Amino acid sequence: MKILVSGAAGYIGSHTVISLLENGYEVVGFDNFYNSSPKAVQRVKEISGKDFPFYEADMLDKEALHQIFKAHPDIYAVIHFAGLKAVGESVQKPILYYHDNLTGTLNLVQVMEEAGCCNIIFSSSATVYGDPKEIPITENCPKGICTNPYGWTKWMQEQMLIDLQKASPEWNVILLRYFNPIGAHKSGEIGEKPQGIPNNLVPFLTQVAVGKRPKLYIYGTDYDTPDGTCIRDYIHILDLAQGHVEALRYLDQKEGGHTVINLGSGKGYSVFDIINTFEGIMGSEIPKEIADRRKGDIPISLADITKAKKLLGWEPKYTLEEMCRDSWKWQQKYPEGFNK
Repeated sequence: MKILVSGAAGYIGSHTVISLLENGYEVVGFDNFYNSSPKAVQRVKEISGKDFPFYEADMLDKEALHQIFKAHPDIYAVIHFAGLKAVGESVQKPILYYHDNLTGTLNLVQVMEEAGCCNIIFSSSATVYGDPKEIPITENCPKGICTNPYGWTKWMQEQMLIDLQKASPEWNVILLRYFNPIGAHKSGEIGEKPQGIPNNLVPFLTQVAVGKRPKLYIYGTDYDTPDGTCIRDYIHILDLAQGHVEALRYLDQKEGGHTVINLGSGKGYSVFDIINTFEGIMGSEIPKEIADRRKGDIPISLADITKAKKLLGWEPKYTLEEMCRDSWKWQQKYPEGFNK
């Protein structure tokens, strides 16, 4: 079975390609390398021991997408990761984000439809829940108010795909809402390299630990949580990647419709939980400073993953210590990411 992976050189995309190859799928990948590196593609091939067709292409280039489908008319499904994803940049350049992410997805589904491929798994985010009405968050929790343009593009892309499926019942759509993927491949050869200043805790923390940034800022210790810091649901990138494999298997069993599924660990970890685990692995303290709360941060975000267990037969297997240890291994090995 041949699967097209958009954004195949990105953090989640590259790890998912490895899982697909390890599970016997044929992969065709493309990426424009805006926030990724050709080295990631090469390392995926080295780790997996398998070659696969890869194209440097942009979703905004509709003709390039047509050419990929013409070269591979037997593509069964698309796993759609491609898109701009830096929260801070989205605030500074909202029109760029709305244009690229929404137009790119529209181009992709139009080309898919013309090629007769109507199966898509979309890389979404728990950010669409906004300030959730329930904890843990189930898929029945209504979508909320996003706090940045990046989040709104996920919100809107979901709606576009849902409306498409309602209008065209032959479409089979799975929306995977990720919580907080961290970690890296066990080899330490691929991992996360955010563009600019990391907005998320773990990549910022590892950059402090490796000496790239002077100290870690803890934004608020007065939340209504056991230790006063925000609690988040973290999932190992390898567990998340395997979730896409199981989603493909589920997609193959169902006929049409759209399905929303949370992918998280189902466990909540505070900022101090993460810091203490990292410091234990490193054997030393990380420079840190308490700062004021950030606007838009919610106290707790935690997934209910019952649906993923039931429909996909999937559940995460990696511990918080393994997530942190693998993140640290990647950062130590490649302090400059794929640039070194």
